[in-house]
Amino acid sequence: MTEPKVVASRYASPPDRRQLWQAAIKWPMYAVAVMPVLLAAGWRFGRAEPVRLDQLLLFLLAAVLLLAWENLANDVFDADTGVDTHGKPHSLVNLTGRRDRVAWLANGCLLGGLALMALVAWRSSPAVLGLVLACCGLGYIYQGPPFRLGYRGLGEPLCWLAFGPLATAAALVALAPPSAGAVLPWRAALELGSGPALATALVLFCSHFHQVGEDGANGKRSPVVRLGTATAARLVPWFVAASLALQWAPVLVGPAALRWPPTALLGVIGLPPARRLIGLLSQHHHDGSRIGGSKFLALRFQALSGLGLALGLALGRWWG
Repeated sequence: MTEPKVVASRYASPPDRRQLWQAAIKWPMYAVAVMPVLLAAGWRFGRAEPVRLDQLLLFLLAAVLLLAWENLANDVFDADTGVDTHGKPHSLVNLTGRRDRVAWLANGCLLGGLALMALVAWRSSPAVLGLVLACCGLGYIYQGPPFRLGYRGLGEPLCWLAFGPLATAAALVALAPPSAGAVLPWRAALELGSGPALATALVLFCSHFHQVGEDGANGKRSPVVRLGTATAARLVPWFVAASLALQWAPVLVGPAALRWPPTALLGVIGLPPARRLIGLLSQHHHDGSRIGGSKFLALRFQALSGLGLALGLALGRWWG
């Protein structure tokens, strides 16, 4: 029997470990997991269509478990390549020194999340499980061997696809009555999920800035490594503008019968953290010690703009 792989836990004196554990849990990141189903619920409620609350709760719990698997598995895969050895003391592998236990926990979250999604699919349509499995597949090839597409700079498009049309389509089908799940609502999923998913991709994009040196040294060719921090920082306003434009386009253009209510423009509440993010990276993109929190500003933009859109769509039920 082989001995479990143990990674030395040499980070942080005891007074710092509480903060490191909080960073390792990454609880704010779960806003990206729950956003597709919250958007689907707001969209259906605003159109006076039934929203199955039991399915909503099951989907939320399953989505959280599946993102936990993604985060834990990424820590394991990054430990294998060495990219997190020095630059990420809050990696669970580094904190615990036990790669094997983190891997077991990751697999447990995956099995639990898929079991719940299978229940959601059984109560709605098999397409839900198929779409979620596709999302999980994209999550694996992002960091998992032998693919590791995130190391080739492809993490952001994979993120957009998984958290955008695929997850949103699954959520729309899951919340609908079982008889409505025969045809996948691709148009609605694209309109509803594209803008918020681009904001989710921005969170991933901003997570590269403070570790660009370590990534480059370990062969992780993230977009920020490829472009350089100055050029990458100039792209952030375009991420924000494109995300909001995709949210607002169904309100402002297109056939009147298909337009979203003006209340859907509430996604604008995400602009304040977006402006702070743009200012921070434009001035300090080269200083990793000052921009470590940039991904959390991006996350606030993602969460606020997405929640604003979901609420605005729900309020459309009473518009006009």
